[in-house]
Amino acid sequence: MSLKAFHLVFIFVSILFCAGMAAWSFKTGASDGLGWGCGLVSVLMCVYAVRFISKAKSIIT
Repeated sequence: MSLKAFHLVFIFVSILFCAGMAAWSFKTGASDGLGWGCGLVSVLMCVYAVRFISKAKSIIT
């Protein structure tokens, strides 16, 4: 597995974990700040993933 592929897998797993943590936080009422923070981080990681994919097309590996 190349470094680029590993990076993409790591980003997508991180997005899933953050979205799951946000959903868990809202469902159980643990903390609104935790839910909103994890939700925001998961959205920002989606933006990062899109930008990384577009930039990684030009990288030869």
